[in-house]
Amino acid sequence: MIEADRPVSVQAEEAEDGGANSSMNASLGDVVAQRLSRRDVMRGALAVSVAGAAVESVLRAVSPAAAAPALDGARPVFDFAELGVIEDETHHVADGYDADVLIRWGNPVVGDAPAFAPATQGPEAQAKQFGYNNDFIGFIPLGTAGDRGLLVVNHEYTNEELMFAGLLPRGRGMDAAGKDAVFEAITERHVAVEMMAHGGSVIEIARSGGKWAVVPDSKYARRITAETEMEISGPARGHALMRTSADPEGSRVRGMINNCAGGVTPWGTWLTCEENTNYYFWNKAALDRHPQRSGLVRYGIPSEWYQWGRFHERFDIGREPNEPHRFGWVVEIDPMDPDSVPVKRTAMGRFKHEGAGNIVNKDGRFVVYQGDDERFDYLYRFVTEGKVDAADRAKNRDLLDRGTLSVARFDADGTGHWLPLIHGQSGLVPALGFADQGEVLIQARLAADMLGATKMDRPEDVDVNPATGKVYAMLTNNTKRKSDVTDAANPRGPNVFGHIIEITPDDGDHAAGGFRWEILVKCGDPAIAPLGAAFNPATSRNGWFAMPDNCTFDAEGRLWVATDGNSAAKTGRADGIWGIDTQGEGRGTSTCFFQVPRGAEMCGPCFTPDMETMFLAVQHPGEVAEGAKGQKAASFEDPSTRWPDFQDGVPPRPSVVAVTRRGGGKIARGT
Repeated sequence: MIEADRPVSVQAEEAEDGGANSSMNASLGDVVAQRLSRRDVMRGALAVSVAGAAVESVLRAVSPAAAAPALDGARPVFDFAELGVIEDETHHVADGYDADVLIRWGNPVVGDAPAFAPATQGPEAQAKQFGYNNDFIGFIPLGTAGDRGLLVVNHEYTNEELMFAGLLPRGRGMDAAGKDAVFEAITERHVAVEMMAHGGSVIEIARSGGKWAVVPDSKYARRITAETEMEISGPARGHALMRTSADPEGSRVRGMINNCAGGVTPWGTWLTCEENTNYYFWNKAALDRHPQRSGLVRYGIPSEWYQWGRFHERFDIGREPNEPHRFGWVVEIDPMDPDSVPVKRTAMGRFKHEGAGNIVNKDGRFVVYQGDDERFDYLYRFVTEGKVDAADRAKNRDLLDRGTLSVARFDADGTGHWLPLIHGQSGLVPALGFADQGEVLIQARLAADMLGATKMDRPEDVDVNPATGKVYAMLTNNTKRKSDVTDAANPRGPNVFGHIIEITPDDGDHAAGGFRWEILVKCGDPAIAPLGAAFNPATSRNGWFAMPDNCTFDAEGRLWVATDGNSAAKTGRADGIWGIDTQGEGRGTSTCFFQVPRGAEMCGPCFTPDMETMFLAVQHPGEVAEGAKGQKAASFEDPSTRWPDFQDGVPPRPSVVAVTRRGGGKIARGT
């Protein structure tokens, strides 16, 4: 499953597929194929026929070209000089903008944090410092002036080979017994640092002279780690499958792990989403005798990717068989109260959460859209039972504990349906393995299989356009999809470069049972016909992208997309940020704004309400050396870049970047 000559980031993608979906449900590719047989030209976009050519045969370098013109002489939706395609050791932003590193891995978060010392990094220091691999960013204003706020930041996972001296990357060195040398070299101290580098950070920031800086010794500053005590709430609280020797009541759990994308609620709390939690669990030998074997297999547990189960019994499924059920949830955190206890909201379901795009529905209920980031898994929606109280923040405290979780089915005629995961309905009954609503939510993937949901191509971030109410789902890729199992909403097999789906709720009601859907773009290079890429013809040679991952909307409802997986070997470019038109004649036109340093992934993105700052997360810089197969492995001693410090002996450091316009003004808007 893990190939030694694959980049580490690709190896991680392959590893997460331990929870493969073996149901007979239709895939999104099947649906798209049926739909395109009736309607083979996407409105306002360049559509190219699909062919099954191997990726390696079509990869080539991409040369810079002029920026996309404004259509009909009109002012463009994104008013900036497009960035040319660049792939090197540092970051790049469109001309006229500054991209300043705001905080790095190892920088102080709480007041008594020590200085970063990578050669001697210990868990005590890391617990007080900014964590590793920053992913989701949320901005919560403080006051009305717009020059002060809180950043909430997820710390998804760790790269041992870049964090610690003396380790080889995974799969790069085997011992005499054929075991991964890195796997065996990890010590208990390494694991302790890793656990403290996971979780999230709350930092206060302030703007002066147009530039942002971290406020030292802030009363809001907080680190949340894999050991922070949390409460379990909702239908799965106290469930038999949630009880362990350390928590016989099934009501408390230590830590959150692999927190990827997320969201911020209208009442100012942080929704942080646990994704690939299978990585952390051990003991494959115990799987066959596990009482919940089918559920563990469906979630890819155990994976044994990390060494935590070697030193901590709770991550060993033979010793604590229910511990895996306590991870894979949406966690709600109040950043305004550093003493508050984070809460795992089980009503929202357990799976590999990617994002929590949300909106207050027209009837006042709160709606959250969520992707399950694995090949052939599903898109979900959660609708609260109660309504948001905009006047009293405290009354929304437990709003997320009661509501209906549904999973999406996409039909070939461009319509779709939300299928509720409710115990006692649609086969979700004790005779078929679902004892109660708690078990439906703990085993949400199995329940969604039962309902006939559409199998998607890695649904990652999902967000709602605040201006139009339309929903956009990033489908990153699915190289495991075969050409004979495509469907209307997943039209390519293998889908190497991903696509974006636009969903319009029936009657503008986000709680409605139905919706309409379109494909906004099919990613990849439109100039290479066999790829089947589809962008607006106005998109320049710099404008197309691949592997959409995170996304956000600014205050004007413009869509910004971050990517994960671009590289010199695969696309001739780096990951970055693209603005993409969603309406009018420019629909499907994409424009490049920012690119990350070599080996990094683009995450974040997030705007201040005045649109004068964009915050971005640069994750795992230096992870992959330049080149294709046979490339030299990156390590602490020899990374592919030392961004952002560029100092000998200092490893590359995941960081948050603040992008501002020189001289002030809104991002991508004319003066």
